[in-house]
Amino acid sequence: MSLSARTPHVPVERLVAEMVPPPRFDGVRFETYVPDPNQPSQAAAVRALAGFAASLTAAPTPKRWFRREAPAPGGPGGVYLDGGYGVGKTHLLASLWHATPAPAERKAFGTFVELTNLVGALGFQHAVAALSDHRLVCIDEFELDDPGDTVLVSTLLGKLADAGVRLAATSNTLPGKLGEGRFASADFMREIQGLSARFTSLRIDGEDYRHRGLPEAPTPHTDEQVTAAAAVTPGAALDDFGALATHLATVHPSRYGALCDGVGAVFLRGVEPVTDQATALRLVVLADRLYDREIPVLASGVPFDRVFGQDMLAGGYRKKYFRAVSRLTALARDAEKLTGTGGDR
Repeated sequence: MSLSARTPHVPVERLVAEMVPPPRFDGVRFETYVPDPNQPSQAAAVRALAGFAASLTAAPTPKRWFRREAPAPGGPGGVYLDGGYGVGKTHLLASLWHATPAPAERKAFGTFVELTNLVGALGFQHAVAALSDHRLVCIDEFELDDPGDTVLVSTLLGKLADAGVRLAATSNTLPGKLGEGRFASADFMREIQGLSARFTSLRIDGEDYRHRGLPEAPTPHTDEQVTAAAAVTPGAALDDFGALATHLATVHPSRYGALCDGVGAVFLRGVEPVTDQATALRLVVLADRLYDREIPVLASGVPFDRVFGQDMLAGGYRKKYFRAVSRLTALARDAEKLTGTGGDR
């Protein structure tokens, strides 16, 4: 099959139903998170989140729906995990979702992009109504990339918090620093400070656990090796990198998950550096969806740690690009077994 030949159509109902931890995190729990003994903040975060989950056994506060009110006097109703990519924030956030004593339909889990896409699909008022009866809403990879998102998210989370919904989020950026380096965040400081007031921040220190001792991406294969491996791999999707990058522009990012339906492995020929920011950001979203579903990626061309140029890695979206490189590198290592060489070439 070819990802470039797919144009999935996703019903709104599926977008809501799929607001759960991705398959990669089905089995994670607080007990399966192994804190680094050299990073005490990791063990502290586990304890704090376990306590937060226990607090969710209490009955939810009465809904106040669309009234504008300040956070409850008892303090912030949410928890915010701040740390570098790969320190296990998503593991902990998914563990919180699993530990929350509520049925799946009353707790939501999604990335920041998935949340904004849900609002776009449902409309703001319907999104508020769909989530206001939830006990918990978890937002992974929280980031604000433009002023519109700042206003949208601050208003949405304010409505949900006022309705008694508890909030949890992960990010590489402290709440008060959201949007920094991307737009004139000073002009939206009121909204950013309002978001910050909703959360108690937990710092998680540590290095990228996926690549301790293995920081570089695997050496790419040849076009012929990629094509041959795809031919004998069940559920293979074979694409030329340039064609796929062009096709992604025609598919809404909320459908990238559906784009991967039934795919067992992705094979890419001719990976090349991305110079266009819009293309790069779409590739970030695709990398997230592939990583969530544990779909290995075998590629020819440049290694994944050279897909984004130094100007991008030094720019306002650098944290997104570092995360994408980290995840694509992990998937490339997973794909080594598909060649039958075990990576020894």
